[in-house]
Parts: sequence; structure tokens; C-alpha cells
Amino acid sequence: MTLRLLEFVVGGNEASDLLPVRSAALLRAHGARRGFWTVLDEGPVEHCLALLLELDDGRWTAHHVSADAGTENGRTEDGEALAHHDGWVYVFGSHFGSKGGPLRPRRAFVARFREDDAATGVLPVRVVRNRFRVHRAVNDALTKAAFTPLPPGDRVRSRFVEATLVRGTARAKGWVNRLNPDDLPLNVEAAAFTPAGTVLLGLRFPVTVDGEPILVELAGVPEMFADVPAWPTAVAAYALTGVTPRGALTGFRAFAPAPDGGYAAVIGSIDALGKGSVLLDDHPAGGDVTSRHVRFRLPSQGHLAAGELVADLAPFHHVEGLAELDGRCFYVTDEDHRVALWVG
Repeated sequence: MTLRLLEFVVGGNEASDLLPVRSAALLRAHGARRGFWTVLDEGPVEHCLALLLELDDGRWTAHHVSADAGTENGRTEDGEALAHHDGWVYVFGSHFGSKGGPLRPRRAFVARFREDDAATGVLPVRVVRNRFRVHRAVNDALTKAAFTPLPPGDRVRSRFVEATLVRGTARAKGWVNRLNPDDLPLNVEAAAFTPAGTVLLGLRFPVTVDGEPILVELAGVPEMFADVPAWPTAVAAYALTGVTPRGALTGFRAFAPAPDGGYAAVIGSIDALGKGSVLLDDHPAGGDVTSRHVRFRLPSQGHLAAGELVADLAPFHHVEGLAELDGRCFYVTDEDHRVALWVG
């Protein structure tokens, strides 16, 4: 596959995920014929929304969206995944921590906004911080899964889960009751809603004991935004089989619904090399792994989803988003202080 590179500078930041714009009003407001949402992965969510736009004359441009999260301004960080549902765009935090731990409550959030609102001024964004409720639901689902998750190494357990418990207990945080010492730290990197209204969360970590990516299906995400919020529950956990290179560990980097009812996805390393990752200290086989574009369908029975390789994206290690649109493939990569969009 031959790829064409388009480079943008958007707030001096790197991009995560790639979600096609569905709002005709938003495209008209920018004189664009197509566009993608991306989320910049450092800073609060209201500062990190951006549009990558192909204008009517064929030129590409980037637009940093002005947004307002109201009372939640400045209280989130590390938005990673974008998904459409029922007229809303949802933004999912990583629910993880820094590369050396601990877990950070500011990253345990879901936000949403209406696309059309971005065409008319400052974009209102509603944020719900779940204080490790999603962490609890996903960990409970993994405990009951038909496959075995890879146990975290001693340093991962100490620096992420145990250190979070110590910090939360010292500060008398109510969320400590939602963490258990034997929990797995979660790194959410991908999300997509199903036709049933549940959401699939793609995990970069943990992976299965065989090194394969895991996705967890949650119900009740829109209900988090009710006046009296209800909290998500786990429906099922799945492992993606047949696409991980032998001897490697791969996690999800992105996925998106496909027209045939399946999903397109990017899988790759469980963390970046050379940045002090405790995950890679304990699990080095998850580091030097290039990205792969794959497809899969949820199984009608069981918990193993068979993957199909679409394209090996070597030498890229950091593909963070993909879209299959109008017969073309679009990828966004995590680059230092710039946004790189690759068009196939």
C-alpha cells in the first residue's frame, strides 16, 4: 500500500484516533468536503479536540476546536478514543496512568458533544468522570472471561495498582473501594458503539496470556450522562485471535465500525519504546512491534474473535487511528509535536 503524508501542527501536540465527521453543517461551516475528528492526548479534553479537514478545493487543513466543559474544565487528561452514537461524539479517556504509574483518576472519564454544535461557536462538552467505575466493571469481566489475561509483572502491579491504592487511601478518596490489589491496570485506546447501543472498548493493556488483544463490551454508557447517572456494566470480554506475530504482545490502538457489520482495527505495541515504560520493563515482548491493520467480527457464540490481516503497516510503530472511507484508508500516527495523517 502506498501512503501519502499530510502533516499538521495542532497545539504542538500529538493525535489519537480518527473519526469521520458526519455533520453536513460542520463541513459547510469550514468549506470542507470531508473531515475527521482527532483528540490530542495531552491536556484536558476541552483543549484537545481538533478537526482534520479536506477543503472543497482539495487542500487539507487542521482546526483546533474551541470547547467548554463547564465545571469539569481542567479536570481530565489523556483522551484516547472517539466514537459516534445517536448523534453524539463520545471521547473516552485512557483510564490509565503515566508510563511509570500510578493510575490517574483524571484519565477515567467519558465526554460527549454534538457535532453540529461545533459549527456555531464554542463547543459545549459534557464530561463524566467515573472514578474507577469502568475500571471495576472491566476487571470484573476479565476475571470471568473464557480466556486468561496476561498477569501483570511485579513492577506493573506495584507501580500502578498498589501505588494508586496507597495514594487514594492517604487522601481518603472514596474510589479506593473500587480497586483491588490483584486488579489489572487498564489502558483504553479504542472504542466503537455496536448496533445494540453497547460500546466496545479496545485495550492496549492488558492482553491475553498468549499476547493477543482484548476488547470488553459495556452497556449503559449513554446513561452516565443522565441527570441521575447510572454506571456501565460489562456484557462480555473478547480476545482477538490470529493476527498477533508469534512471540509478540499486541494491544488495540484503534478500531471503527465497518459497513458489513464488522470492525476495522489497528493493533500494535502495548507501550512506546524508549520512554521509561514500566509495562515494557516487565513485558519487553510488547515493545518492538509494528502496527497492523486488521478486520474482525464479533463472534455469535464464544469469546474468541477471529482476525484477518488487511495490511502490515511496518515500519510504523505508532498508528493511533484509522478510517476506511470512500474506498480509501486513512491513518493518523503519534508523532512528536505534530499530527501526521497518512492517506492510502
